[in-house]
Amino acid sequence: MGGRTAYSPSNIDDEIDRQMEFSVQSNVMNFAEATTLSLVTVDETGKIEFVNRAMTDLFGFDREEMVGQPIEIIVPERMRGAHRAGLARVVAGGGTALSGKTIEVTARRKDGSEFPIDIALSVWRGEQGIAVGAIIRDISQARERDARLMRLAHHDLLTGLCNRFRFEAQLSELFEKTTLAAVLLIDLDGFKEVNDSAGHAAGDALLQAVGIRLATVTPAQATLARFGGDEFAMLVPGMTDPLVTQSLASQVICALEPPFEVNHELFHIGASVGYAFGPSDGNDAEELIASADVALYRAKQDGGRCIRVFSPDMRLEAVSRRAVIDDLRRAFRLNELELHYQPQVSLTDGKIFGVEALLRWRHPQKGLLFPGTFLAALETSSLALPIGWWILDEACRQLAEWQRQGVDDLKVGVNLFAAQFRSPSLVQQVRRALEKHGLKPSMLELEVTETIALLDDGNSFSAMRDLRALGIDIAFDDFGTGFASLSSLQRFPLTTLKIDRSFVGELLTKPQDAAIVRAIVSMGNELGLHTIAEGVETAEQEAFLKRLGCKGVQGYRYGKPQPAAAIAAMAGRARILPSN
Repeated sequence: MGGRTAYSPSNIDDEIDRQMEFSVQSNVMNFAEATTLSLVTVDETGKIEFVNRAMTDLFGFDREEMVGQPIEIIVPERMRGAHRAGLARVVAGGGTALSGKTIEVTARRKDGSEFPIDIALSVWRGEQGIAVGAIIRDISQARERDARLMRLAHHDLLTGLCNRFRFEAQLSELFEKTTLAAVLLIDLDGFKEVNDSAGHAAGDALLQAVGIRLATVTPAQATLARFGGDEFAMLVPGMTDPLVTQSLASQVICALEPPFEVNHELFHIGASVGYAFGPSDGNDAEELIASADVALYRAKQDGGRCIRVFSPDMRLEAVSRRAVIDDLRRAFRLNELELHYQPQVSLTDGKIFGVEALLRWRHPQKGLLFPGTFLAALETSSLALPIGWWILDEACRQLAEWQRQGVDDLKVGVNLFAAQFRSPSLVQQVRRALEKHGLKPSMLELEVTETIALLDDGNSFSAMRDLRALGIDIAFDDFGTGFASLSSLQRFPLTTLKIDRSFVGELLTKPQDAAIVRAIVSMGNELGLHTIAEGVETAEQEAFLKRLGCKGVQGYRYGKPQPAAAIAAMAGRARILPSN
């Protein structure tokens, strides 16, 4: 067979096995080099036997710098002792409880930097003894993502402050430790109007600036959070002294008084604060926050820019208020609200010169409701603006309708809610209503109680001046019941003082009331203001007011508030003053 090698069947089988083994090994090596997983094997002495390309890339070594070196070159120095002990246990026992499991540890690169990895171990016995293999994966991005998700779960995205979830969790932890604490809720006054007038981007920037200012007055041990919208909260562990808490709340209000500059515009906002103490005002986080919220509502109800502490009687009031607001929201949607009008009469010629628009609620079960049953809840709710603007529009619509019926020279007075008075869109809303119904500005009088006006920080004075420049009259309603000073009367562009009925009712029997009315009429005349006395019911009251020089009157002597149709009939008379 001329030098040719003869193969027996057994030789052929051995060759096939060798080729198959070589092919498998080759494929395994190709896989190891192609995979993005980092692979490493270590002998029982802890020296590296094999690394793939992903492993060298991950740790920054060349292959020659790793193979033959102790695996500890990728282990932080502080952890090497524990690593050696673990490897010794593996060699001694021939295995490990971690085999087949994935664990997270910290690894070290060639440049000394550390990073998190997860590692899956395998142990086997080879020709040279025990061997350990590991599949390693860099989990830095996963850790960063987890940390980011954790931040998202516990922090407000806009301001970076704690969110409500984290705030409540911290408060719950204090309850578990039976630690006393105070919770302060802070609500911004006038923020919605900034959003409406300047846009949400400006509103977001303003909220961020508010967060920074609040942080400057937050005690070191306290937690400041944003609950959402324009509501912030402060948790102060160990705070039990009402005087100290009141002082902190005052610092909050003072911190927000200076104007905020956003996008080259100045914005004036204020804050209301309600606070409560745990566990006396609440046995858990939810109840304590609810108590602080009730106190915050009272602060808003009392005109805003003030501080109130929770008391138990507030809770029943809050439940009742919520029921009224929910019912009012339904009533507004179903057109159950209507305006009645009370005539205002001149003491000079006896004619009607104006009417005051007064809100009524025609309840489907309770009948016609007067403002005393719902006005307090309405004024401090989110419904104040939409219903306030509806009242303005409806009063102007009705005045235009009277004009079409031939009733001329009639002025309509519209009461403003505090929310409208402070709204940046006040002038725009008033102008829009007049233009929509074709009315002259001189036919509208806006009424603001002196208490509401004097709670303002000065930001709305310009709006009042703009309205007065248009020819719209401005009245202080219920004058004498608040704290107006002569300087404030000079500052406001007023046209009218309305004397509160509480002084008129006993005008003839109480010298003090007579003196107050006399002073108001005299002051009004000296300042060139029109005076209207409210609550006039008798001829004697009318005669007394006329002698004092009061120019106008309003009350049951001339007519109760009534539907628009009745006013049209009254206005047609030459003289409305009763004969007796």
